[in-house]
Amino acid sequence: MSDESENMLVDSKIYLKSGIHIGTKFKTKHMDSFIYKTRPDGLTVLNLQKIDERLNLMCNMLSKYDPKDILVVSRRENGWKPIKIMGEITGIRFYAGRYPPGILTNTNLKNFTETKIILVTDPWPDRNVVDDALKVGIPVIALCDTNNQINNIDLVVPCNNKGKKSLGVIFYILTKEYLLRRGVIKKQSEFKYTEDDFTEE
Repeated sequence: MSDESENMLVDSKIYLKSGIHIGTKFKTKHMDSFIYKTRPDGLTVLNLQKIDERLNLMCNMLSKYDPKDILVVSRRENGWKPIKIMGEITGIRFYAGRYPPGILTNTNLKNFTETKIILVTDPWPDRNVVDDALKVGIPVIALCDTNNQINNIDLVVPCNNKGKKSLGVIFYILTKEYLLRRGVIKKQSEFKYTEDDFTEE
């Protein structure tokens, strides 16, 4: 495991401690390929290697865009603190709470917003923004648990998208990697935050 862990975005122990790999008791056929096993208590377990690979792809994709061209949305409350901190550090725009439908599609709205790529913490509660993105042809990255459908999602990132610690680790990684890959910071040690800073108390 240690060799694998060295190539991961964070130490595998950080992933395991956050429960990023613990899914739900439900699984959709869409998410089958990311599932490692089902535990005796019925909970599904996601493949940690695949989680890390997809997080890496997400960081790569987003780092190609300016902060103002990215929109991160989380209807789920456990995502509010991590996306706010990510936004403060990187300048990436976000909606924590209810996304106002139509702001991507209706130019007459006061809060009409143009963006080039969207990240949602869960495509089900965040379906309004996924629908809007589809109408205007904006790619969508979604954090998806074992029970998610993945229609209209351009990049699926398998993970526990409900837990505070799991979401904290995901946005900690994204913030750090975004700054590194955009050249805002030159090395990991310049990033002064920890995953705990992104976790809702």
